[in-house]
Amino acid sequence: MSYELYYWPTIQGRGEFVRLALEEAGAAYADVAREKGEGKGLPALMALMKDAARPPFAPPFLKHGEQIVGQTSAILAWLGDRHGLAPDNDTDRLWVEQIQLTLADLVTEAHDSHHPVGLSLYYKDQKPEAARRSEEFRDKRIPKFLGWCETILDRNPKGPAWLVGDRLTYADLSLFQVVEGLRYAFPKATERALKACPKVVALHEAVAPRPRIAAYLASDRRIPFNEDGIFRRYAELDG
Repeated sequence: MSYELYYWPTIQGRGEFVRLALEEAGAAYADVAREKGEGKGLPALMALMKDAARPPFAPPFLKHGEQIVGQTSAILAWLGDRHGLAPDNDTDRLWVEQIQLTLADLVTEAHDSHHPVGLSLYYKDQKPEAARRSEEFRDKRIPKFLGWCETILDRNPKGPAWLVGDRLTYADLSLFQVVEGLRYAFPKATERALKACPKVVALHEAVAPRPRIAAYLASDRRIPFNEDGIFRRYAELDG
C-alpha cells in the first residue's frame, strides 16, 4: 500500500522534508494535490481536512490506509521508524526528534523573515518590517542555527558524517533541505555562515549524490524554489 502525501502542489514548503524522506526510503507515494483525476488535486486535500475524523490542522499530512499523520516532525518520526531513517535506540531516536524540531523552528523563522506581520498580507504590504526582521535573521539567527548543527556534528561520538550515529537519518535530510533553502533565499548571508560550518557543508555534499536523492533532485518531482514558498529570494533582504 503506497502513501498519500497531501501538500500544496506548487511549492516545496514543509512538504519537501517529507518528500525527501519518502524518496530516500524508496517508498511508493502519491503527491495527491499534484495529480489529476477524480479524488485527486486540491479538492481531495481540502476534503480530507474537512471530513476526517481527526482532521489535520494544515498540510503537510500523510495518509497510509486509515492512518493520517500531520505535522512535519511527527510525519518524519513515523516514517523514520518504518523505513530505517531513525536510530534503533530510544535515546538517539529522541535526539533526532529534537534536532528535527529545532530545524522546524529555523524554517518558521525563515518564513517570518518575509512575512513578519501577518500571513494574510502580501510581502509588499510588510516590506519595512521584513527588512528589519531579515537583518536579525541573516546576521544572528542563521549563524546560530547552523553553528548549533556544526557543534552536533563535531560532538557525534560516531563521527562527524551524520548528525546522530553512524548512518543517515531524516534529520540529515532535513538539514540538507535547510541548507538548500537558505542558499536560495539568503545566498550571501548563508555562505558567510557556512564558512564557519565545514561539517554542515560536508553533510550537504554527502546527501546530494545519494542515488535516490540525486534521481529525485534531477526529476520533475522536485518543485523549484519560488517566491510563493517558505524560502523566498528577495535580494533586498539578503543584505
